Amino acid sequence: MTPALPDGEPVPDDGALPAWVRQARTAPAGVEERAFGVYLHVPFCTVRCGYCDFNTYTASELGGGASQASYAQTAVQEIALAARVLDDAGVGGRAVSTVFVGGGTPTVLPVADLSLMLAAVRRTWGLAPGAEVTTEANPDSVTPESLERLAAAGFTRVSFGMQSAVTRVLATLERTHDPARVPQVVAWARAAGLDVSLDLIYGTPGETLADWRESVEAALACGVDHVSAYALVVEQGTRMAAQVRRGLLTLPDEDDQAAKYELADDLLASAGLHWYEVSNWSRGPEHASRHNLAYWRGDDWWGVGPGAHSHVGAGDRAVRWWNVKHPRAYADRLAGARSPAAGRELLEPEDVALERVLLGVRLAEGMDLGLLAPGARTAVAGLVADGLLDGVAAVRGRVLLTRRGRLLADAVVRALTD
Repeated sequence: MTPALPDGEPVPDDGALPAWVRQARTAPAGVEERAFGVYLHVPFCTVRCGYCDFNTYTASELGGGASQASYAQTAVQEIALAARVLDDAGVGGRAVSTVFVGGGTPTVLPVADLSLMLAAVRRTWGLAPGAEVTTEANPDSVTPESLERLAAAGFTRVSFGMQSAVTRVLATLERTHDPARVPQVVAWARAAGLDVSLDLIYGTPGETLADWRESVEAALACGVDHVSAYALVVEQGTRMAAQVRRGLLTLPDEDDQAAKYELADDLLASAGLHWYEVSNWSRGPEHASRHNLAYWRGDDWWGVGPGAHSHVGAGDRAVRWWNVKHPRAYADRLAGARSPAAGRELLEPEDVALERVLLGVRLAEGMDLGLLAPGARTAVAGLVADGLLDGVAAVRGRVLLTRRGRLLADAVVRALTD
């Protein structure tokens, strides 16, 4: 089961952005030039994992009228539409700083299809010098040859869904790869000249602290320069949620989750990887995920594919929209020369300010204290006293989470936005 799309106002059939986007860009005072990224969603997997609620489909779930084989060509149609919409709004013409191909499992598509989509991005907007181009992959969905071909096509980075090094934990998550394959695929990717990131999940039912240590240490043994570690969230409607409801699986408590986060932070820091966002660690700024940083900093991006979200800002306002979810409906709209967007929301200055806090507070660079509403600034002293915000940073005008604050980031955000 994939998550429901949010409510929103209708989007014109041609996908046109609100008139105020052009007006803000062409105003005498001008508007700052934002970085521009492209997200390419590949909504296919060979098997659906029990905890997954992403907008993905196996062959048996696609139904008639949707084709995995023709998907890349359909995505190229949306890229052409995106160029028209952005140009008409006066925000086109920017070289792409980052490209991220996510899913699903992008590498279930042939490399030729992934290359076709990337070539369309390059042909339409151009890639900025040193652009970061990432694809997600499962360890059992690549070969040395496929990784070499991805690098030759212009990909610079691959993010593998490792999740765990413990076979029993992987079985609970319903992951299909052999953990012994992870160091192998990392070596193949490095040999192909690709940067490598590993994704881990902690808090799987039945996972012990020793299991989690084994997973983090196994990831570090691969020699990667970037690790993402996410607490498992069991969403309603997933197969795992049903197992929990029936008592077949027991979720860990908050203390267990906190202990695993702190263990990961200790191990990663000892190996020279330091947090730059609550759930992400890198060996240095050059290894951080620039595409994800663009999200957290409020830059612009176009999301291509079923269920993908996009964002364009102008001045202190922004517009966000999202595509229809099913690949069949997505393809049908583009075939009819219609935007695949299902709805959108217009963000007013107060909404943009709120999102800056929601996202910016999660970064190790911190955020400017001046971005907080006057009433929220009074909460800073209490958060420092509670050990959730760094006192020295606060004196210097920055909001910066302590490690305890990272564990309670949602509570900190609530205190700073109420």
